[in-house]
Amino acid sequence: MRLLGPASVRLSLACVCVALLLAACSPAAAAAPESETPAGPQPLPTLTPTSPAATAGLFVDAAVAAGPVSPLVYGTNYGPWLFVPLQMQPAAAAANLSVIRYPGGNWGDRNDMDEWNLDQYIMLTRQFGAEPYIHVRLLNGTAEKAAGVVHMLNVEKGYNVRFWSIGNEPNLFGDGYDTEQFVREWREWAEAMRAVDPSIILIGPEINQFYEYPTQPHQQELERWMIEFLQANGDMVDVVSVHRYPFPSSQLAGPPTPDELRHASAEWDVKIPYLRSLVREYTGRDIPVAVTEANSSWAGSSGGDTTLDSHLSAIWWGDSLGRMIRNGVYMVNQFAIAGTFGMMTNYEVRPIYNVYLMYKEFGQELVHASSGEELVSVFASLREDGSLAVMVVNLAAETQRVPLTISGWNLPAEAQVLLFDKDHAAEEQLALTIGPDTTLELSPESMLLLVLPAGD
Repeated sequence: MRLLGPASVRLSLACVCVALLLAACSPAAAAAPESETPAGPQPLPTLTPTSPAATAGLFVDAAVAAGPVSPLVYGTNYGPWLFVPLQMQPAAAAANLSVIRYPGGNWGDRNDMDEWNLDQYIMLTRQFGAEPYIHVRLLNGTAEKAAGVVHMLNVEKGYNVRFWSIGNEPNLFGDGYDTEQFVREWREWAEAMRAVDPSIILIGPEINQFYEYPTQPHQQELERWMIEFLQANGDMVDVVSVHRYPFPSSQLAGPPTPDELRHASAEWDVKIPYLRSLVREYTGRDIPVAVTEANSSWAGSSGGDTTLDSHLSAIWWGDSLGRMIRNGVYMVNQFAIAGTFGMMTNYEVRPIYNVYLMYKEFGQELVHASSGEELVSVFASLREDGSLAVMVVNLAAETQRVPLTISGWNLPAEAQVLLFDKDHAAEEQLALTIGPDTTLELSPESMLLLVLPAGD
């Protein structure tokens, strides 16, 4: 996110999916020798269905493991230009935020971070129980200053900040800043920072948008930034990151229509695998992927049916987050914790906040789940207490009656129920008896969580 005026807006979006894989425009870089590969997070697997997909209704097979849920998908962004007032800090702490990116937006490339601000930020992350994640200044910065921030926080103060990135949306720096300068400077900064603390996890390139199978010039230009970064620095980066705001489609366009927003979340099932394929092709290895800024719109808008503060935008995010989890994304950072784009104002939470309360009750190990219903998604996981969590998202404007089939679990079972819709803010409902074949009645634009206890 770049906090700029109308004259400096993002590149426009076109929702284009082409069925053919883009041919590689250059050969893949050779894999780094094992001894030189930096220690870092391992990529999470993408769900590969091994049980039959439901031809109608929802299907869960609790006996088919589908990989871990990264705890870092419940992240957000924060910065000196944002503020979480004292009265809202208990709500922020209750949201189960796992990682907070700082300073968020382009503030960090316009300003040098001072010790006081960084100390306050670290204190805030600890108060909220979240991991810190800092992006150091690249534009008009120096490698020495970046290394100095790492030294101050991790050596002098012992804060042990693990996650770092270099610059924010470098493809929008302008003034002749090109990929050659970016990949060269990124490496210079990275080497200086790693010389101070070899254990840090480096995230990049943080480009402002990402498109699968690009066909338009601006989309292909963004992919060129990604490819050249991977070719030059694929041996050093630990997590490959992008930003994503699907709307508006241009500077002149307004918020999406409800129908556009309802169908937009499906893009993650194509976008994430495509990003993984680029990483593998141009680095010769699998590297975890992250979406470190995301929201439904890059234009601060409010008061409409689909604007950032709307209920439907929150349901879109609930479905988007579930799809990113299913596709094994390592880290997700919603933009942002507060402010125009935020999950809360100075006095109350916005609808998107409730998405985090819903996923707070989700599990740690995915199991197979599939949907044969348009605009209805299902995600399922096992929790640490041995119970089965089934998350159902209804993006439709109407009530839906949908059959749910669960196999690999001891049924019938009395499920705890949590509901988020226009009338319920992630509230507990009466327990529901779930059998092998149950029909759910889903309220319009809703998220429903069923927690089934472990059998004997």
